[in-house]
Amino acid sequence: MEPVTLTTSRLLLRTFTPADTDEVYAACQDPDIQRWTTIPSPYARVDAEGFTGRMVPDGWRLDTEYTFAVRPRAGGPLLAATSLHHPRAGSWEIGFWTATEHRGNGYMTEAVLALAHWAFTRLGCTRLEWRAEVGNTGSRAVAEKAGFTFEGTLRAALPNKDTLRDCWVAALLPTDIGLPSQQQYLPAGPVAPGPSDT
Repeated sequence: MEPVTLTTSRLLLRTFTPADTDEVYAACQDPDIQRWTTIPSPYARVDAEGFTGRMVPDGWRLDTEYTFAVRPRAGGPLLAATSLHHPRAGSWEIGFWTATEHRGNGYMTEAVLALAHWAFTRLGCTRLEWRAEVGNTGSRAVAEKAGFTFEGTLRAALPNKDTLRDCWVAALLPTDIGLPSQQQYLPAGPVAPGPSDT
């Protein structure tokens, strides 16, 4: 897929380019981004170069991951990064980080909703998943503000820095943000008790 540009009332979401390398490198020096995401730690300039010069364009070219730089719509600094990847049929997973000096302004929630709308209306997404390591309360707050429904904790489901970690999982459906579902959905009803083993 060719990279696309998305806009909201305040934000411009576009693909990363090598011109963004310095800002990516600076943002990813934040200990919280290194702690809670799967980026390398310590984060070297060569990591930022690989991200903007290879990883991001390869994701678009191979249709495996669509990554966006988040900036003010009128122009300005890198605020955040967000991406979608396609791990299973119909479902996509979203990930994101926000530069430390731009947190608390609602930018990430706005960007997540823009990306969700695009996924549901243009990519055939039927379910958008968010996952984060247990304890990442900032990421969870963004997901909840964007309307994701918390679904539970998965044990040893998030590999990060050579360690399997427990992760939270939540999901957003098209109907959660006022869009029609592309497939019929039959929610589970009450579960009847099974036969006793005794």
